[in-house]
Amino acid sequence: MMEVFLALVDEHQNIIHKVSRMYRNTVEDQEDLFQDIVLQLWKAYPNFRAESKVSTWMYRIALNTAMALFRKKKPLVEFESELPETKDINKADEISEHEEKLFNALHQLTLAERAIISLYLEEYSYTEIADIIGISENYVGVRINRIKKRLKEILT
Repeated sequence: MMEVFLALVDEHQNIIHKVSRMYRNTVEDQEDLFQDIVLQLWKAYPNFRAESKVSTWMYRIALNTAMALFRKKKPLVEFESELPETKDINKADEISEHEEKLFNALHQLTLAERAIISLYLEEYSYTEIADIIGISENYVGVRINRIKKRLKEILT
């Protein structure tokens, strides 16, 4: 069972990375969220009945985990006065200026809006988005149009 689960996570890890990037600003927080999502996927895996696509199931859990953890109060963290030495960022890990502007704009959206637009950008159908988010298919279209208008205002 573990081998199958790990293969699924490996095959669809881009979903987890995108959700982590969408809901967290720092690399460390994104890595923490990635781990939290994988943990929740592992806990939910025994109950996965394959009634929907694996990617749909993973998105639902990833988004629910990201939003639930986002709402929790963060513990007070004390930092050392001196920072440890850090490695240079790998060139492959750098993102373009265009992508950075898009993510900055996306961070100005509500949690629900981020979830909907990320699924839309992944080319999920309105039916699939409705299933993942838990709203009607018609309302998905309404929300996407409103989000597009809001993003256009933010980016211009």
